[in-house]
Amino acid sequence: MFDTEEFDVIILGAGINGCGTYRDLCAQGLRCLLIEREDFCAGASAASSRLMHGGLKYLETGEFRLVRESLIERNMLLSTAPHLVHPLECVVPVRSFFGGIIESVARFLGIKTSLSDRGFLITALGLALYDIYGRALRQMPRHRMLGRSALHRQMPGLSANISGAGLYYEAHITHAERLGLELVLDAEAMNKASRSIIHADLLGVEGDVIRYHSNGREACARATVIINAGGAWIDRINAQLGIRSQLMGGSRGSHLVIKNPDLSEALAGRMIYFGSADGRVNLIYPFADRVLVGSTDIPNADPDAATCSDAEADYLRAAVAEVLPGIPIRPDQIVQRFCGVRPLPRSDAKDIGAVTRDHSIVTLTLPETTIPVLCLIGGKWTTFRGFSEQATNQVLRHLGVTRKVSTAGLPIGGGFEMPRTAHGRNALAADLAADFHLAQARVAILLARYGTRVRDYLVSLKGDAEIPLRSCPEYSVQEIRHICQTERAMTVDDILRRRTLITLTGQDSADVRDQVNSILVSAQAGLPSS
Repeated sequence: MFDTEEFDVIILGAGINGCGTYRDLCAQGLRCLLIEREDFCAGASAASSRLMHGGLKYLETGEFRLVRESLIERNMLLSTAPHLVHPLECVVPVRSFFGGIIESVARFLGIKTSLSDRGFLITALGLALYDIYGRALRQMPRHRMLGRSALHRQMPGLSANISGAGLYYEAHITHAERLGLELVLDAEAMNKASRSIIHADLLGVEGDVIRYHSNGREACARATVIINAGGAWIDRINAQLGIRSQLMGGSRGSHLVIKNPDLSEALAGRMIYFGSADGRVNLIYPFADRVLVGSTDIPNADPDAATCSDAEADYLRAAVAEVLPGIPIRPDQIVQRFCGVRPLPRSDAKDIGAVTRDHSIVTLTLPETTIPVLCLIGGKWTTFRGFSEQATNQVLRHLGVTRKVSTAGLPIGGGFEMPRTAHGRNALAADLAADFHLAQARVAILLARYGTRVRDYLVSLKGDAEIPLRSCPEYSVQEIRHICQTERAMTVDDILRRRTLITLTGQDSADVRDQVNSILVSAQAGLPSS
């Protein structure tokens, strides 16, 4: 017989929605247990386009509420997580003046039609509406339109048949998985009675008790409310709870990370957000000294079997060639492929791209109990805070508890007291470099990774010089050890794929893995790193 721990809320799944809801609930003083099969943000949350955006294309399908919410949350993240979320200038190429007007009106009226040509006029109207929806907490300039001559002077590599463009701003996140991790660390700093467990297997339910396996032992827990934040796995988790459901659809989004200096130069620091010949909207933008290209939208029933196929990689390379024909992407320049299954609601729509990206909550009941099971359906990275707030409010109503704290405007992790301006960041880097006797350039890199949490790492160095990893000198032995000791990493993949950008940027290798594994083992044993 196992002792059963008592919690107010148990959250199953530590994707971005699970992590965000965990933080919000902990901020209200509720004792929570977060259980994750893999690692924080290891599923679809690690496989997005890494944009914090309003969703310009959602205007075409009339999802105005979603666009408005997304733009507010995007603007907020530029202030609450400025170490990880940054403005990104975007280019929307156009090939005609009047193209797409009839199709756009039809879509607005709910008539199904394809849209392969978004002309100058419809783009200008869409961006003007986007500016209106983004006026709350505005952080970035309004859009402007460029004609052919001005555009090709600024970006000469664009296809000759591109006759102009709209320029506007979105935001991108430099390291999505770290944001999820920081939400969890913040949550547990707010409420030390709460606990998150990764690499845990859900075993099932007996009455009102959830059984799971973690760290080589079985454990049991009970809660007043259960949240299923399993994303594309929600129906499978429900089945383990004894609940039959068919809530989830699923769409595979595949991306490429490219190392091509000519391509990087041609982008001039901007994202190109473009409609391809088949009517899909794709994107390409600079990312971590590489270029990120995405994405596909393909029905995918089994999230565990999702992989980026050769056909998808070829499709994405061909899509880039439509806007930058003089800079071909060779297969050997693809340093990483990644994909995830979007947690979309089940739908009979033939066009998976037409299925809403909005979020909703379906409330079920744990069999033979009155315990509610809140299933978090859909959602996108940008709106995680708003979705978490919605879920938390519903939990508070179930418990009869009043909200104590709003997460709106609440800094996240290393975003606390992080300067917003380049001047402020340079000044902080200079001060830290002087205090800890490190090169300012190195401190600036660390500050960009960890925000103001970098102070803890710098203190841990105790004045010692950093030792670069043999095959990946962008990171140091001491940095990896600090991650192992303070950031809940349990496996080499946790470190290479989610605590750092080593795998995503194509720097994963047998030598890196051997050295990182040695550091991890020694840290877990409490021994000094070699």
